[in-house]
Amino acid sequence: MRILEETQLAAVREGEVPDHVGCIMDGNGRWALMRGMVRIHGHQAAEESVVSTVDAALDLGIGWLSVYAFSTENWSRDRAEVSFLMSFDEWLLRRARRDELNEKGVRIRFVGRLDDPQIPQKSRDWLLETEDLTKGNDRLQLCIAFNYGGRAEIVDAVRALAAAGQNLDDLTEEEFAAHLYVPDMPDIDLVIRTSAEHRLSNFFTWHSTYAEFVFTETLWPDFRGWHLYSAVAEYQTRRRRMGAATVEPG
Repeated sequence: MRILEETQLAAVREGEVPDHVGCIMDGNGRWALMRGMVRIHGHQAAEESVVSTVDAALDLGIGWLSVYAFSTENWSRDRAEVSFLMSFDEWLLRRARRDELNEKGVRIRFVGRLDDPQIPQKSRDWLLETEDLTKGNDRLQLCIAFNYGGRAEIVDAVRALAAAGQNLDDLTEEEFAAHLYVPDMPDIDLVIRTSAEHRLSNFFTWHSTYAEFVFTETLWPDFRGWHLYSAVAEYQTRRRRMGAATVEPG
């Protein structure tokens, strides 16, 4: 990704900006190991990337920003690393940073199997406290995918439909979406994945159906707001057909 000049930044701001951007925050562990550190130091370094990306999203007028913090598959990692990842206020958003985002009008929402008994009660309390603190904000919806899996979300939606006695014979996509974790979440327009990996990795499977993808070799702790500007500039060159054929003039 290249750093945009000021005139290019102005063009990006004036162009079609995605309403919903998803970031697969990959490469924290590798970033730390490359520097002779233990993996948790890479997670600690991720906070600055989140805040810088949020600032750029606010500047561009992006409405939704979803980031992948902890997947349903991550429980299989080293026990010490998992224990550390449960402590949001020590790596992802320390209290001062969270309060800073609140002052900027950012609503923070956690998305996933949040009632999982494996999650420490202290962490669940912090989740609820953060959501309650920021629930009145509307400049940007920051959705943090935690204990999240795209397949798990679909399974949970089906279970909720069955529990509600929904007639599946005439089920619509809109009715199904109403039972996802965040019913008002719009489809993702742009997915950015760091660390040179080219996989969706169970990230918002339902919402990413027609998303554009931008991949970067940058590891997440090195990702900054200017990377988001560059990704949006790339997005603006794409022709989004949503499954429809392109009719060439003439």
